[in-house]
Amino acid sequence: MRVSVLASLVLAVSLVALFAPQCQAQGWEAVAAAVASKIVGLWRDEKTELLGHECKFTVKPYLKRFQLHYKGRMWCPGWTAIRGEASTRSHSGVAGRTAQDFVRKAFQKGLISQQEANQWLNS
Repeated sequence: MRVSVLASLVLAVSLVALFAPQCQAQGWEAVAAAVASKIVGLWRDEKTELLGHECKFTVKPYLKRFQLHYKGRMWCPGWTAIRGEASTRSHSGVAGRTAQDFVRKAFQKGLISQQEANQWLNS
């Protein structure tokens, strides 16, 4: 009985090996495309407006102690050399913290008023 079970197992593995590459190739392509899309989505490179000035905003992922973190940067070329920066583990949270850092620095340098800073941060 053991010989028949072994023979059945060899036959099953052989059949799977014959037909699997065609079926799984399409599956692997879909998985690879989905994974690539997720990886590319970790980076952001955008433009935003701050009090009538065009500003740039980037997010880049990095590994720290085998955990994924994000570093955000915001700057407004043509207006000021100030750079807002923040690092967090949250992809969505890094945007808010980076903007807060930029607005705080702009307020400290006297480029914006307290009212303008509060208005922009609360919108």
